[in-house]
Amino acid sequence: MPDMLESSYKKKVYNNIEDSYLSSYTKHLERRVRSLETEKQLVDAERIRLERELHSLRTEIEKARQPPLIAAQVIDILEDGRAIVKSSTGPNFVVYISKSIPKSLFPGAKVALNQRTFAIVEILPQTKDPFVRGMEVEVAPPVTYNDIGGLNEQIQEIRETVELPLTHPDIFEEIGIDPPKGVLLCGPPGSGKTLVAQAVARETKSTFLRVIGSEFVQKFIGEGARLVREVFQLAREKSPSIVFIDEIDAVASRRLEIATSGDREVQRTLMQLLSALDGFDARGEVRIVAATNRPDILDPALLRPGRFDRVIEFPFPDEKARLEIFRIHTRKMNLADDVNPNTIVNMTDGATGADIKSVCTEAGMFAIREFRRKVQQTDFEKATSKVLGCSSSGIDSCEGIYG
Repeated sequence: MPDMLESSYKKKVYNNIEDSYLSSYTKHLERRVRSLETEKQLVDAERIRLERELHSLRTEIEKARQPPLIAAQVIDILEDGRAIVKSSTGPNFVVYISKSIPKSLFPGAKVALNQRTFAIVEILPQTKDPFVRGMEVEVAPPVTYNDIGGLNEQIQEIRETVELPLTHPDIFEEIGIDPPKGVLLCGPPGSGKTLVAQAVARETKSTFLRVIGSEFVQKFIGEGARLVREVFQLAREKSPSIVFIDEIDAVASRRLEIATSGDREVQRTLMQLLSALDGFDARGEVRIVAATNRPDILDPALLRPGRFDRVIEFPFPDEKARLEIFRIHTRKMNLADDVNPNTIVNMTDGATGADIKSVCTEAGMFAIREFRRKVQQTDFEKATSKVLGCSSSGIDSCEGIYG
């Protein structure tokens, strides 16, 4: 009997050990299965990545095997479905149009030609010169009409000429007149011409393109005229828009009978500008603002009505205007109690707005030099002597032009 009990006990213990081992081994197999499943997922992901990379490489190889295309420009569309194109290699061709090309193909479009058959196989995007695209002012200048002193009449005229036709065109339709399309700002350096243009750029919601006249003067023949065409084309595409041409006298000086080859190229650019200002192509909602400090050398063809309908003179500021400019430039300055604006304004006779701003800056620098927190009257007196003493020759030289 004891032997039977011992045998039963041993059997039970053995079964418990076997069950424990099987349970442990089962858990081990389950962990191994999960590990293999994870490895399989990683292998599948790597296989998919390699397949995509292989497909991309095959695509690149196919593109590399394709023959290069010839760039061309469509001149005309014929009635039989063919087109006349001017290739980049020089000659014109009468070519067939691929069936994949939409029927909206138009003269002037840029296309790609097959190298063997010269058939049109692709329409290329209309590209703009990066230099021209960079002329668009995307961030409005931090200048408002309140930052300009002594030019109330000039601001009123430019708002009537530039802003009003873009914001309220219905008024001109009711009156029955065409709105002015161009305005020329004339005045000595530092009189506020560019400031007014910057204020217009901020106040209007139109696209503002800024270009300096000398940027139209290029080295190679025809490049300046091309830039003029692209600037006005960009202005029409982004209309309503304002084109501001600063220092226009650099490209629009009076044409002479005796001229060098460089002068003749500038004259070609001028003729393209004249055509763009008042040619057969309608400018639409595009307004032109130009500035110069040498109106005496401009070509007469540029100044006639239809190109610049209004010429706005920017004179030297009088005493009242100088006081207003002085207050604008000192409103953020920490002034001492002894500062007398009227006395300082009387000392700046013949100065421009830029001169007065320079006086205020120099007065602040004199205070900083002595480690003072406030600007005193003596600082302005020394600054006036320094600034106007250096620029008096420039003021005298302008009196012959502007009276």
